[in-house]
Amino acid sequence: MSALFQPIALKSLTLENRIVVSPMCQYSAIKGMATDWHLIHLGSLAQSGAGMLCIEATAVAPEGRITPGCLGLWDDSTESALADVFNAVRRHSAMPTIIQLAHAGRKASVAEPWDGSAQIRIEDGGWQTVAPSPLPLRPQNHMPQALSLADLTQIRHQFGESAARAGWIGLDGIEIHMAHGYLLHQFLSPLSNQRTDAYGGSLENRMRFPLEVFDAIRSNFPADRPVGVRISATDWIENGWDVEQSIALAAALKARGCDWIDASSGGLAPEQKIAFGPGYQVPFAERIKAETGITTIAVGAITEAAQAENIVASGQADMVAIARGFLYNPHWTWAAAAELKATVRAPRQYWHSAPQHAKNLFGDITAGVPGAQSYR
Repeated sequence: MSALFQPIALKSLTLENRIVVSPMCQYSAIKGMATDWHLIHLGSLAQSGAGMLCIEATAVAPEGRITPGCLGLWDDSTESALADVFNAVRRHSAMPTIIQLAHAGRKASVAEPWDGSAQIRIEDGGWQTVAPSPLPLRPQNHMPQALSLADLTQIRHQFGESAARAGWIGLDGIEIHMAHGYLLHQFLSPLSNQRTDAYGGSLENRMRFPLEVFDAIRSNFPADRPVGVRISATDWIENGWDVEQSIALAAALKARGCDWIDASSGGLAPEQKIAFGPGYQVPFAERIKAETGITTIAVGAITEAAQAENIVASGQADMVAIARGFLYNPHWTWAAAAELKATVRAPRQYWHSAPQHAKNLFGDITAGVPGAQSYR
C-alpha cells in the first residue's frame, strides 16, 4: 500500500492522504478582499484529491500585504469576502482547508510579480513598511520603521484577531508564515534583527516575538483545530538563520502545541546562495522530525509521485506540499494515485474520467459505492 495515500490525524482533522496543496499567492484581491478569481482557483484545487488545501498567505493588516493585490483577513469586509468564497467551495468539497496567516514586514509594498515586484514608493500608492530593525531589504528600498513595543502588542493582537475570524469562517486550521523573509522570519534571523531589547540578540530573544504570535493565534482559534508553522530552515547566508536554530524553534513550538512544521528555506535577503535541486529542502524536514519528533511537511521541487512516495515511506517527512505542480496539473493527486495504485476522492461528476489503466482510481463506481467516494 502506498505510504503517500495513508491517512494522518492533525487534532480533529483526519487527512485522507499525505499530499498538501501549498499556499500560493495569487495577487488578485481587491483591498484585501477575495474575488471571483479565488473562487475559481480554490474551487479547482479543492477537487484535486489532495489531503489538505492551504489558502495563500493572508495578511493580518493592510500594511502586512506583500502587494496591493494580496489577500487579507483583518476586518468585517475581508472576512465576509473570504467567507463567501470558502462557503461556495465547501458546498462542493469537504476537503480540509486551512489558511496561512502572514505579515510581510520590510518585504511589503511591492508591485505584483507581473509588474516587476519593485517596491512601491509611498507617494505612488505604497505604504510605510515595518521591521524588527531599520534595515531595508535592498539599498534602493525605503527604510522600514523599527517596531516599538506598542507596535508588537498591536501586531500580536492582529494575528490573534485574524485567527478568530478564520475560526468564525469555519476554516479547518491555520499555518503561520514564519518563512521567506517576511516579518516573523525577520525577527528570527540575526541578519535582519539587530535589536538590543528583549526581542533581539540571543536566539531565545529572537524567537520571543514569533512564539508570542503563535500563542496569540493558538488562544484565539478553536482548540480542536490544528495550527502549524511554515519556517525557512536556513537563510542560505553565512551567519544567518540555520537548521540548528530551526530545530530549537521547532522544539519550542512543539512545546506550545504546534501541530506541524512546514520546512521551506530562504527568502530573507538577496545574498542567499541556494543549493537548488529535486527535493533540496527535504533534509531540513527530515532533521527537524528526527530531532524533535514534531510532524513535518516537506516542500520544494517535489514533482514526481515516486519522489513524494519515497519521502513519506522513508520517514523523511510526514507529508509533502506541492505548489507549482498543482498549478500545472490541478489533478496531480489523481495522477499520483494512478501511478501508485491507490484510490482518491473525486467529485461524482468526474467518476467516469479515469483512464483504462487506472479504472479503479476512484474506487468501484460500478457498484455505486466508490472506495474513496465523492467529496459530496
